[in-house]
Amino acid sequence: MPQDTRPPAASPLTDRPRDLPWLTRLADAVLGARGCLLTFHRGASGREWSGLPNRNFYLNLDFLDRLLAYLSRTDWDIVTIGEAVRRAGSPGLATKFVNFSIDDCYRDTYEAVVPVFRRHNVPVTLFVTTGIPDATLPLAFAGLEQLLLRDRVRLEHGEMRLASDEARRAAFDRIAARWDGPAIGEHYARFCAMNDVNPDDIRRQHAISWEMLEDLSRDPLVEIGAHSVSHPHISSLAPDAAAREIGGSRERLEARLGLPVRHFAFPYGRAADCGPRDFAIARQCGFDSASTTRKGLVRAGTPVDRLPRVTLNGNQQSLFLAEGHLSGVSGFLARRLGRV
Repeated sequence: MPQDTRPPAASPLTDRPRDLPWLTRLADAVLGARGCLLTFHRGASGREWSGLPNRNFYLNLDFLDRLLAYLSRTDWDIVTIGEAVRRAGSPGLATKFVNFSIDDCYRDTYEAVVPVFRRHNVPVTLFVTTGIPDATLPLAFAGLEQLLLRDRVRLEHGEMRLASDEARRAAFDRIAARWDGPAIGEHYARFCAMNDVNPDDIRRQHAISWEMLEDLSRDPLVEIGAHSVSHPHISSLAPDAAAREIGGSRERLEARLGLPVRHFAFPYGRAADCGPRDFAIARQCGFDSASTTRKGLVRAGTPVDRLPRVTLNGNQQSLFLAEGHLSGVSGFLARRLGRV
């Protein structure tokens, strides 16, 4: 039988995807050089990701691997926030660039996420909530998620049986919505007690430690930024409390890691969570930049005290959707729909 000498069909994993270049070409022609800042919180691979009760909070690391390869093939520079700020302040942009940042920072940041960036030899920015390594912030949602991986859990009104991944996701959404608020720590403590679990044991499984951060800080591919002390809605705080959250996280990181921390990311980061007063406080605390989660692109002259960032939801595993972010389409639609 003669050997088939036809070239292999293009694959979205190994070749430039055939359904994307038109959007890339259009955005390049209309917008030219631009930056896009992408952020997420946690990472998990493949089958582990699919079974997580709060999987939208995690980026599938298999997709991240494909996305980083795709960006390299389509001529995007992957840069630090520091470099993004430098380019935004230059008279004109000559190239396209992307920054990836991880907010909060958990144990998987150290064990699973940063290694993906190392394999691609590209930088990543870590915006650290210092209450996590300091063990002052209850990891309530991480603990809730872990306990919901059981077949059944006890609640105040009785026992709940969890027979499927769908049931676990529905239970997480329902319980997390009820807990969300200033009493979250009390809700979580009662939940752990009812299920005979020590929350400190769960914390050790999920929290990043100062030793891990010290190790990461020595990596030339890792940039360390601040993300508050206790992850509040900054706009809801009095000015002095907001300054303690913003400036206190910087002071703690610099004291513990022995390096300058020049960049801040607002917790939550939408319009209701941070505004002109808060941008001014971040400047007064000495930060070179502050990032939000208001979708948009970075262009020459973009104000660096309110940088736009696009949050990558765990279900967003399409290179086509990624192109929507890189082209500015998602930011345009968010503004039109008032989702800022």
